[in-house]
Amino acid sequence: MNDDLSRMTPFYVMEVLERAKKMEAKGIDIVHLEVGEPDVEVHPLVEAAVRRAYAEKHTHYTDASGDPELREAICRLYKAEYGVDVSPDRVIVTSGSSPAILMAVQAVCGVGEEVLVTNPGYPCYRNFALAAHAVPVDVPVSAENGFQLDPADVEKAMNPLLTRAVFVNSPMNPAGTLAEPDVMKKIAEGPLTVFSDEIYHGLVYNGRKAHSILEYTDNAFVFNGFSKRFAMTGLRLGYMIVPKKYAKLLHVAMQNLFICAGSTVQRAGLAAIQLQLGEAKGSEDFIASQQAMVSEYDRRRRFILEKIRGMGMKVQVEPEGAFYVFADARCYTNDSLKFAYDVLERAHVGITPGTDFGTRGQGFVRFAYANSIPRIREAFNRMAEF
Repeated sequence: MNDDLSRMTPFYVMEVLERAKKMEAKGIDIVHLEVGEPDVEVHPLVEAAVRRAYAEKHTHYTDASGDPELREAICRLYKAEYGVDVSPDRVIVTSGSSPAILMAVQAVCGVGEEVLVTNPGYPCYRNFALAAHAVPVDVPVSAENGFQLDPADVEKAMNPLLTRAVFVNSPMNPAGTLAEPDVMKKIAEGPLTVFSDEIYHGLVYNGRKAHSILEYTDNAFVFNGFSKRFAMTGLRLGYMIVPKKYAKLLHVAMQNLFICAGSTVQRAGLAAIQLQLGEAKGSEDFIASQQAMVSEYDRRRRFILEKIRGMGMKVQVEPEGAFYVFADARCYTNDSLKFAYDVLERAHVGITPGTDFGTRGQGFVRFAYANSIPRIREAFNRMAEF
């Protein structure tokens, strides 16, 4: 057995979801506040692009790095939203952002070399590092710094002989907080390659703006995709923007490991970006629907914060992006995994245990508000009774 793979931790949110699905198969109604999946459908204009792609026979291999039109559109998107110039040869399209993260860690870190990850933080970063035979090293974050990295803590965690990269996630999972521009700039100016997960860009509230790491450095990998912002989770389409020196290496890796992302869904991604940039017929309707979705998430955010606090849980840092709240549930439990299963079994509500996000998540739970207000209300009514 591979020792590194055997050290991987379960992705508990998926285990909770799998258990919930089994309960639903028995006729039990479950309110899902665990999984980070938008409850809206793919926009009709994007759906039409999928149908058109089939009709036009976009069902064959593309270039390993992706459909050239899509890669060019991604460059235009980053220019429009962040003012950065990206050449298409630095863009690699993948089947969701997960393959991109895995290949990036493989490209940067040799066997036994280190990559810094936040604790708490998205659990798969640690496991991607293990899959690449690298060593994940925790950097503690807390409510006091918004669950975002402090450059001083990054420096403290570094081993000058072994540490190669650091993960930045803004808006971050699980707390939905944003990294401040000066913090991103300081981390970008450091000696480490930055892995910047920007998958929740486009889902930001209170007039805030999510910044791309590419505004501060080219020595960075950006991971992004269509699952969250464009509600295309099941289509599995993502991409990475890479430093120029890694472009050929990762093109070859893509050829060998994954061949290419699905050709049909790449046309859907192209349509989504063209619509977002106002380049296609129906853009006005599409942009309005995107704005309405973000406004609705913001309404849910404010609603669920009130409900969480009404149950006596603390939310020390309110989310500014994504669709998660990271709540301190220690008034109820010191075992968040057991608590999550108890809530599922007794209240029929799915929530994510804080330990999914690292040891410093113990006693916390994550609520996803990618569900309607009536369902969120029902969930908290049930939890209040149990």
